[in-house]
Amino acid sequence: MDQQTRDQQTREQQTREQKTNAHVSCQQCGLNELCIPHTLTAPEMDEIDQIARRGKPLQKGEYLFRQSDDFESLFAVRAGCIKLFSVDDNGDEKVVGFFLPGEILGMDAIDSKFHSASAVALSTASVCEIPYESVELLAGRIKNLQVHMYRLLSREIRSDQELQLLLAKNNAEERIGAFLMNLSVRYERRRLSPKEFRLDMTRSDIANYLGLAVETVSRVITRFQKAGILRAEGKSLEILDRGALCAVSHLKAPD
Repeated sequence: MDQQTRDQQTREQQTREQKTNAHVSCQQCGLNELCIPHTLTAPEMDEIDQIARRGKPLQKGEYLFRQSDDFESLFAVRAGCIKLFSVDDNGDEKVVGFFLPGEILGMDAIDSKFHSASAVALSTASVCEIPYESVELLAGRIKNLQVHMYRLLSREIRSDQELQLLLAKNNAEERIGAFLMNLSVRYERRRLSPKEFRLDMTRSDIANYLGLAVETVSRVITRFQKAGILRAEGKSLEILDRGALCAVSHLKAPD
C-alpha cells in the first residue's frame, strides 16, 4: 500500500470519527477523563452534558475563534488538531501551540475576557463548546469540578513553562526531538499509540513554533531518519527508537 492510499484511508477514518463524536455524550466520550473529573456522579455528568455544545465538525482551515474575539466559552478538542497562533502589528504570525483531543482551549482568556490568539483547524476537527458562565455556576456547586478547573489552569501554566524550556534548548536537534517526544507523551495520555501518529501541522508551523528555519526542521528530521530514530512519510510519523529520541533531546525516557 502506497503513502497516498494510507493518507486517504486516514482521512476517511477521521471523517467517520467526526460524525460519531458529534453525537457522543460526555459519559460516552473516551476522552472524558482528560477534560472533566472522573470522580463526578452520573447526575453531575448529566449537568455538564447539558451545557456542552457540539456543533458540526470544523473543516481544515476553519476558525474556532479569532484573535481579539470576546471570551465566552472554553473548548475541548474531541478529534483532530487545532493550531493556536497570534499575529503582531507587523502582520507576522507566531504559532503559540497545537491542541490535541482531550485538551482544552481558551483558559488564557479567562482574565482578559478576550482571545489573544486565533484558533484554526489543521485537519477535520470536532470540539465541545462549554460556556464559561455555566462552568462558573457549576463549579460553585460541584467541588470536584472546581478542583479540576484548578488542575486545568495548572496544566496551562506548566505547558507555558515547557515551551520556554523547549525554546531555551541549545540546538535544533534538541528542540525538534523534545517537540516530537512531547507529542508522543500527549498521544499516550489519550491511550493512543505514542510511536505512530500524524503530524497535522506543517513543517513551517513546527519551525515557527520552535523558532527555527523550515529548512532546518526538514534537515533534522531527515537526519533522525538516517540515524534510525524515526520514519516519516508524508504526514505520518513513526518513532522507531524512543530512547534515542529522548537522548538526543536530553530528556528522561518515559516509563
